Amino acid sequence: MKTWDVIVIGAGIIGLSLAIELRKHGPGVLVVERGEPGREASHAAAGMLADCTVETPAILQPLATASAGMYPEFVHELQDESGIHIDLRDEGTIAIPPPQHVDNRPGFSTASLLPAPLSEMEPALSDPNQPAIYLKERSVDPRALLAAAVKAAKHRGVDISSGSSVTNVLITDGRAAGVATDKTSYASPVVVNCAGAWAGQLPPLRFPTRPVKGQMLAVAAKGVLRHVIRLPEVYLVPRSDGRILIGSTLEDAGYDKRPVPATIQRMHKDAVDLIPALHNARVLEDWAGLRPGTPDDLPILGSTSMPGYFAATGHYRDGILLAPITAHLMATLILGGKLDYDLAPFSPGRFAKA
Repeated sequence: MKTWDVIVIGAGIIGLSLAIELRKHGPGVLVVERGEPGREASHAAAGMLADCTVETPAILQPLATASAGMYPEFVHELQDESGIHIDLRDEGTIAIPPPQHVDNRPGFSTASLLPAPLSEMEPALSDPNQPAIYLKERSVDPRALLAAAVKAAKHRGVDISSGSSVTNVLITDGRAAGVATDKTSYASPVVVNCAGAWAGQLPPLRFPTRPVKGQMLAVAAKGVLRHVIRLPEVYLVPRSDGRILIGSTLEDAGYDKRPVPATIQRMHKDAVDLIPALHNARVLEDWAGLRPGTPDDLPILGSTSMPGYFAATGHYRDGILLAPITAHLMATLILGGKLDYDLAPFSPGRFAKA
């Protein structure tokens, strides 16, 4: 039977990024994906690389900031190895209204204030006099990112098995020995669970991940919007090709990924109220994805109680943002290197069954 040095469960941006990072250091890697690579939460994401939002837990802030800083090189490498252009924008974000206690946020300075009148920065806004601040954040097109990651992984020699669900982690002499799927089994002394919202379904160790549904839509409105616009009830993310993404919900709806027309219509109305020019913009599509949530809204990163078995999942709303730093840290951990950051707050061991 063929064996691999590492098996990664899940071909979202976390699993693919980790597989690529591991291959840079030599190990043979197999990625096992239940569906089509890159078509779950990563594919559904908006791609805001928001590393300083009020929703970011303080304990996660150092990783978020580090990962955001890694993004230009991360995208450059994927583009170079895949030949696929990735739309990485750095026009920044306008937050309306400013987050509470914004002056106490990490990295806040006078540069966070609007560098020009709001009416000049975004003339299409319905109310150019509302309070707002400017955040120097990037955004990325996750679908292009995923397409590039899949191609780059294959270019690096990563093996990918798709359309086969992992049913459990194999154990030999008390340590991980591979995975069993609904069709076959694969052998490896190291297994990494990057299965996102499905990570908690794999015996013998259970992680308390849960699916958190997010619904979105996209409209065609070239030239209407330059910056990401973020409000408590809705956000708008422009793409360089003229699309504007409108999102998103946070719903505990199990594994139901169906968009709800009334919800899509409400988000569309919120966007039009903010930018009236979107009223006649053509709706291109709507969709929903399942983010991997955890009880404390923190990712699950590190080794488990079973030797050879690791977890990199539960990234909730930050999977795209945290992909570069997660790949770096988990590859370092798996290969026995010295970590740049303390992963103890994110350890699977904080949950009794992991």
